[in-house]
Amino acid sequence: MINSHFDSTSSASFTGAELAGIRADFPILSVAGRGGNPVAYFDSAATSQKPRCVVDTLADFYLSKNAAVNRGTHFLGDESTTAFEDARYRVASFLGAIPDGLVWVKNATEALNLLSHCLSTPSTGGFTLEAGDEVVVTKLEHHANLVPWQRACELTGAKLVWLEATPDGRIDYSTLDRITERAKVVAFTHASNVSGAITDVERIVTKARSVGALTVLDSCQSTAHMPFNFSQLGVDFAVASSHKMLGPTGVGALLARPELLDRLPRFLTGGSMVSWVEMETAEFQSGPAGFEAGSQPVAQAVAWARALDYLSALGMERIKSHEDYMGEILLSGLREVPGIKLLGADSMAERLAVFAFSLPGLHPHDVGQYLDSVDLAVRVGHHCAIPLHRYFGVRSSSRASVALTTTEQEVERLVAGVKETIKFFGGRGV
Repeated sequence: MINSHFDSTSSASFTGAELAGIRADFPILSVAGRGGNPVAYFDSAATSQKPRCVVDTLADFYLSKNAAVNRGTHFLGDESTTAFEDARYRVASFLGAIPDGLVWVKNATEALNLLSHCLSTPSTGGFTLEAGDEVVVTKLEHHANLVPWQRACELTGAKLVWLEATPDGRIDYSTLDRITERAKVVAFTHASNVSGAITDVERIVTKARSVGALTVLDSCQSTAHMPFNFSQLGVDFAVASSHKMLGPTGVGALLARPELLDRLPRFLTGGSMVSWVEMETAEFQSGPAGFEAGSQPVAQAVAWARALDYLSALGMERIKSHEDYMGEILLSGLREVPGIKLLGADSMAERLAVFAFSLPGLHPHDVGQYLDSVDLAVRVGHHCAIPLHRYFGVRSSSRASVALTTTEQEVERLVAGVKETIKFFGGRGV
């Protein structure tokens, strides 16, 4: 349960008592690491931790409601189907989408592959990519919103075009003129998982609409850390992932304007997505059902909806305020680290509290291992964004990301840990 004294109407950062109450909902935060202290978790940009209510919801579904959905007429079948479709409504509502436009997938990567495949397949919907068309992405993209579009261009003869980055890791809007009349798809991130930069969605959508291109938004980093409303953003498609939003792994969503779904050719075929089958032909379901072949991640969807209830009760404005506050403290501390290179803006303006950095003479894996030895969990590697790392002149980086459970004490531990890392290695790589 959320702390009973929590004020979801306030716009300020969490009080000490509120934060303690929230942290009590996450049993994993008391788990001791290799050094014997509770792990300070700074890797929520990779995957979020889960409150007890989400884990309980997942278990309760299997203990009291488990059955195949949209099939049987028995009691448990009705219970599971009701819970499943109610989850669709609640997840769509949280994300500002229409339930008839929400397709369940196993993760956002699958959603982007589904969409790129559909747009690469000849159809009567008028969306098929062809030679001479262009797909526009940005240099900030996670590989999941880049490689599928590379593949789509290979299959169709379309050309991949990209918007450049600025020195502080934002989209360079001066390159918007690369979105021309030849553009059929513009796919871009809502927030970078490296620089933390938040995209001016309206600016890109306006340009894309002016040339008749479809817009695809990767919202994996934004949806758990700031208010999000699919309908208000005006994009045609968006993708989201449960495990970034306090929910379980194994479920995500493709959000679409409902009228667009039935103009897409089907992706996966088989059970559930058909309305009638003969030996040589098949007819397919309309709406989301037409894209949901086979067994569904039912328990995961139900638990994801519970996670979003939890976020709603806290209030996304307050979550953003808290994380911005912790981000300011962390950024101030990182600035004091000798020789550190931040891969992103040196302020919290229009960004999330996600900080990728490199230390002089040190490999990120060595940094991560030392921090792990003092019970500080950060991400190391290229974070599935090699082109952006190359733009910054590094092969990889360490990354610390703030969550709604982050405390000032944890931030202080991290800053001290980064400084100790340099001292431990004597400023040299090993």
